[in-house]
Amino acid sequence: MKMSCRCALIVFTVFLVIVPNIHAGAVLDGIRQSGVLRVGVTGDAPPLNVTDKTGKIIGMDADIAALIASNMNVELKFVKMSFHKLLPALRDKKIDMIISGMTMTMDRNLDVAFVGPYYSSGKGILTRTDKIADLQKDDALNSGAFTVAVLKDSTSQRFMTQSAPKASLKLTESYDAAIGMLLAGKVDAVVADLPFCAFNAYRYRDKGLVSGESPLSFEPLGIAVREDALLINWLDNFIEVLKGSGALKLIHAKWFKDGSWISQLP
Repeated sequence: MKMSCRCALIVFTVFLVIVPNIHAGAVLDGIRQSGVLRVGVTGDAPPLNVTDKTGKIIGMDADIAALIASNMNVELKFVKMSFHKLLPALRDKKIDMIISGMTMTMDRNLDVAFVGPYYSSGKGILTRTDKIADLQKDDALNSGAFTVAVLKDSTSQRFMTQSAPKASLKLTESYDAAIGMLLAGKVDAVVADLPFCAFNAYRYRDKGLVSGESPLSFEPLGIAVREDALLINWLDNFIEVLKGSGALKLIHAKWFKDGSWISQLP
């Protein structure tokens, strides 16, 4: 993984044209009245989002959330929880939106609205060097001989269930737990988003972790919110400005190509 790139300060303002007689829905109105934007995040999925040594959430997701809060002129509050608890928390109004590497799937979209994608990812495989030869065999993952850790209620779990139904799965509450199991030899591989696999292969290269280079699926990541027409319109415009201004590319380069932030991790 190449780790060299200049970071740039990203400052811009989103200008919105609000059509007369359209009023903010309950979600946007609540955010503006409270002065706080509550964003659900796992805090353990670098380089998208991760908890640093001081307990602060950093990463691509965190930068996007910070820009949203700044342009709304409200305070940003991250609410950290396990991935499978994010959607229930959004539905129960414990958070205002999810920006946590969540794939915009059709079934999730039946319950909540998505805006994006702000990044397109894919599934990857993280394993140990002693397992590479076995994984290169035909249909290796689809075998009861392999134990694979995946995040509970994630698209990684669905991917493995559909593409490798014979594999032995270990469902974890967090990415940290999955990495711990792999390092301890309790599982043979971890299936997760490719950027996460690539990052951990780089971070733990001295411990023999390696990652595949090609994505195994298409995963469009988006911002999840409850139904609110004006909030969705606002976020749509925000993402368009983020892309059109080049700011999104700068954020991507900061977290995916410049490794200076790794020193901030525990």
